[in-house]
Amino acid sequence: MITQDHTIRKLLIANRGEIAVRIIRTCREMGIETVAVYSTADAMCLHVRMADAAVCIGPPPSAQSYLNVNNIIMAALQTGCDAIHPGVGFLAENAAFARKVEEQKLLFIGPTPETIELLGDKVKARNTAKRFELPITPGTQGAIKDALDAAEAVKLLGFPLIIKAALGGGGKGMRIVRSAEELTANLALASREALANFADGTVFIERYLENPRHVELQILADGKGGVAVLGERDCSVQKNHQKLIEESPSPGVSADMRERMSKGAAALFHELKYRGAGTIEFLVEGDSFYFMEVNTRIQVEHPVSEFVTGADIVREQILCCAENRMELPVGPQEIQGWAMECRINAVGPGTVTRLDIPGGHGIRFDSFLYAGYTVPPYYDSMLGKLIVHAKNRERAIARMDRALSELAIEGIKTNKESQRWIIADHTFRSGTFGTSYYETMSKEIEDAG
Repeated sequence: MITQDHTIRKLLIANRGEIAVRIIRTCREMGIETVAVYSTADAMCLHVRMADAAVCIGPPPSAQSYLNVNNIIMAALQTGCDAIHPGVGFLAENAAFARKVEEQKLLFIGPTPETIELLGDKVKARNTAKRFELPITPGTQGAIKDALDAAEAVKLLGFPLIIKAALGGGGKGMRIVRSAEELTANLALASREALANFADGTVFIERYLENPRHVELQILADGKGGVAVLGERDCSVQKNHQKLIEESPSPGVSADMRERMSKGAAALFHELKYRGAGTIEFLVEGDSFYFMEVNTRIQVEHPVSEFVTGADIVREQILCCAENRMELPVGPQEIQGWAMECRINAVGPGTVTRLDIPGGHGIRFDSFLYAGYTVPPYYDSMLGKLIVHAKNRERAIARMDRALSELAIEGIKTNKESQRWIIADHTFRSGTFGTSYYETMSKEIEDAG
């Protein structure tokens, strides 16, 4: 792939597992060689076996391997790479990493470091969204420095509140507060957790919405102002702020709300001259929606958007970053049918003794598993993603139930039966649930698993 500014012949994937496998597959179709990186615990991981080359970057702890910036960049340089794809998690939204990649004359497959900094700080991102008339959840204008600041926020917002880390995500550095007695201790806990996970203890406070929907828009942008909006995904089924089931479109978003969301999001990404894949997240309560954050990377749940639009989001992401162009037309993309994804998580480490992958029309399983593979205890618990596509939501649910029944992973305990219980539950099937769904039904769900 040759452009005026960049030539990508070889690309290093600074990640592991299923997202690395996903990127390798698209790169192979594009004629791009791939280099995998791995910790000593991942020497037998599928992405290592599939890549054209592989480099060990350290021992099992993430801080010494997948977060080791110097080792990753050195691996890219030593293997003659032209670009680095950060995948999801780890360094995917780390502006300092993106800047170091660029300093070595390598292409970072993602937004510019300046864009990552602006949108990665949730306080700055809220203020930016407000400029483009995107409604934001009532909250503090800036960071909370101490208990006095927090007390002032209480006067303005009342209870319940949610304390959030300014950087990072995944539920880390978040605490729900329902009374003044809980405030000081939870402020300290949230700040410490944010510092431990994101090397920054900055937090802010928002009004806590008890049971909103969590809805996000998939965006692709060419770095010149062209923006494609690939519809919304509903990610309301969550356990401890970790997504379990995602679907597109959302059963709780009207055509009018979708249009208003898309218009504001497109204006924001256009003005920023955003480059690559991104997701803008909202909380939805009734007919109202509130900006939450922007994830400046590809998301785990991107396959549901691929199913309903026909786009290869990884391919488009690479084209946006390397050539400042998309194969998709600018504007809202046509949505066809209904897609749904169940995350298949390990309950603990172990060796896979049997793996049966479901098949048939409209079914996809993105994973790094194979029979004989030993799942290490050091990383994220997600083993794979089961994704289905059908004509409508009812048929998508039926297809997912059938696919889950066919999926067999032996030798390691998973959450498959819990996912089957949710899919069968009348509240889920009605589409009238919010982010407190799992918490409300947790005993029944966990008993099923």
